[in-house]
Amino acid sequence: MKKVITTFAFILCTTLSLFAQPKTSIAVANPNVTGLYATPEIASKLIRLELIKLDKYAVLDQFDMADVYETKERFKNACLGKTCLTDLGKALNVNYIASGSYDLLGNKIVITIKIIDVNTGSVFKTGVKEFDNQEAELQRMTEILIKEMHGVESPKELIERLKFNNELITSSNVGRVKNNGPRIGYAVMTGNLYEFATRPADQGGLDIFPGVSMIGYQLEAQYVGTENFSALIEGIINISGLEQGQFIPTISLMNGFRFGKAGWEFAFGPGFGMKQVSKGFFDTDGAFGNVGNYISETDWTNNISRSFNDPTAHPDFFEDGTFNAPSPSYFNSEYNFSKEYGDTRGVTKFSTSFLFALGRTFRAGALNIPVNIFYSSKKGGGLAGVSVGFNVLKSKKNINDRKAL
Repeated sequence: MKKVITTFAFILCTTLSLFAQPKTSIAVANPNVTGLYATPEIASKLIRLELIKLDKYAVLDQFDMADVYETKERFKNACLGKTCLTDLGKALNVNYIASGSYDLLGNKIVITIKIIDVNTGSVFKTGVKEFDNQEAELQRMTEILIKEMHGVESPKELIERLKFNNELITSSNVGRVKNNGPRIGYAVMTGNLYEFATRPADQGGLDIFPGVSMIGYQLEAQYVGTENFSALIEGIINISGLEQGQFIPTISLMNGFRFGKAGWEFAFGPGFGMKQVSKGFFDTDGAFGNVGNYISETDWTNNISRSFNDPTAHPDFFEDGTFNAPSPSYFNSEYNFSKEYGDTRGVTKFSTSFLFALGRTFRAGALNIPVNIFYSSKKGGGLAGVSVGFNVLKSKKNINDRKAL
């Protein structure tokens, strides 16, 4: 029995002695801090606090290190390399010495921590981690990295909230590209525009081939950009028909989307210009001339209706000796002045259209060659064509004026 008690006592003492072994000692030197409001002293306190919470080391506080700092100033302000940290650790008589860096790089905070084995002068543990730019959370960032270095898990929600997301570049940090240049093209008229272009000049038409050249200038500005997507505002000043003696100006304002490295683009937006119109009808029966002639309200009043001003030939249009000019609908229910048609002799009015374009920009160094097919839609007709241009990348400037630290 006595032997059993002795053996039990020996085991108990041995176990207690193992638990009573002192923890490995560690000190924290002032790390390097760049671009942050926190000072090196504050950063060292954060590391020290998280090491204490880890409960794996006997951590020296700043008061334990004060005497050594007073004797050698380089230990306090510029001790970052392994040799200096090893010397500081020996002066403090600790097993390990820790230091590192806290750096603001663009939109992220990078924390690096290394622990040096003072006896061997080698790196015992090291860790580096990128975090989102949330300086108020430096302590939690330090906690995550210290735990990761020692194989201790941190709450996933905390890691997710503070991690740096390497997202696609957006408008806050992509350069705005000035991409302006001349445009030339050719378009074919459709619908009412086709009729207006081919109508004889004496009936208010243009009397031209229903296709026109186009020459203009495009102003382009990027307001959103990523690695594979850009959103653009495009302004186009254009003049058409010069080769046929016509001067047809338009201004278009478009919203464009450019996709991928190939430069495919889709754009749409309103167009603005001027038009000359009159109210009239087409003589589908040939009652007043050739079939298909356009007769405006002015034509009817000044010419055709006067031909009925003969009481013997047209008694139906006289009452009490007074001439009552007939209306066009008297002859045909489709003959009326309810619609407006293009007429070079008519009044000038404001004109609107809506433009759709699809194309691709070909690149050769700084030279861009945009090629687009387009359709400009108007009431009753439109223009379908192709345009080609060129522009040179002249300059870039940041969308945000804020300077990166």
